[in-house]
Amino acid sequence: MSRTILIFAEQRAATLKRSVFELIGLAQDLAAGGRVEVALLGQGTGALAEELARYGVQVHHCEDASLAQPHSDAYVAQLHALASELSPGAVLFTASAMGRDLAPRLAARLDAAFLAECLSLAGAGDGFEARKSMYGGKVFATLKTKGNASLVATIKPGAHAAASPAAGGAVRAVAVQPPAKVRAKVVAVHREETDTVDLQEADIVVSGGRGLKGPEHFHLVEELAKALGGAVGASRAIVDAGWVPHHYQVGQTGVTVSPKLYVAIGISGAIQHLAGMRSSGCIVAINKDAEAPIFKSADLGLVGDAFEILPLLTEGVRKAREGA
Repeated sequence: MSRTILIFAEQRAATLKRSVFELIGLAQDLAAGGRVEVALLGQGTGALAEELARYGVQVHHCEDASLAQPHSDAYVAQLHALASELSPGAVLFTASAMGRDLAPRLAARLDAAFLAECLSLAGAGDGFEARKSMYGGKVFATLKTKGNASLVATIKPGAHAAASPAAGGAVRAVAVQPPAKVRAKVVAVHREETDTVDLQEADIVVSGGRGLKGPEHFHLVEELAKALGGAVGASRAIVDAGWVPHHYQVGQTGVTVSPKLYVAIGISGAIQHLAGMRSSGCIVAINKDAEAPIFKSADLGLVGDAFEILPLLTEGVRKAREGA
């Protein structure tokens, strides 16, 4: 059945998140010939609205200084007004820090069903069916909405293929709907400085696991990632062990990635980790254990000592890039 699907286009510093285009692709599947609507909020985002329209969607563009920085009260008020007008069957957010903040608030305002951290979402009769991990990634659950209840959901990045450009899109200017009450004020914004690219946005991700034997060796992963121009990831095991911060974690209870190249170093390949990276374009595994499950999912496998392989590989990449 055809539906209207509304998605929230997350952007930072006038740059759209890659996951926005994945949400458009998912929304097009869910709409089944119905309308795909996109909410774009911010300041100085006119070019982004035109970019989104090139994917065949209706862009509802709200441009105002009060929306320059993400603010729960202001953003939810705007999204609530738009959803009330459009009556979508579902409103989709990326399962990011911003999406996790806004989505449940909007669901409460709309008195809608709410599903978080979905690994997949599909139509099921009048409603929807989602798949997600539970109990720390130990099990998968399939959840269905009742009847034709509207839905608000957060979708893990990499859960769906990105949309392709299409004709028929348009941009509509939307008036600001100020919140009835502002309960917080943005005083300052501090962004972490890093010399690697964002994990969810990266075309190349290099991740390390227990096979590195200790945090003092994790620099080998970081050096290869830097040489390749990629991002750094990690398995849950070494995050839990305190080797690296949680935002490095790839997997069901961490970040889901879908880069063009994923390099797994010293990672056994537990199902929780595979769920966070199996949609990668090319998977390369480096592990001393020839029986490690990761090799079953890898396009290319190197059985050997990472401490011998990584310095040679990193140096080879550097020389190749210098000679390019």
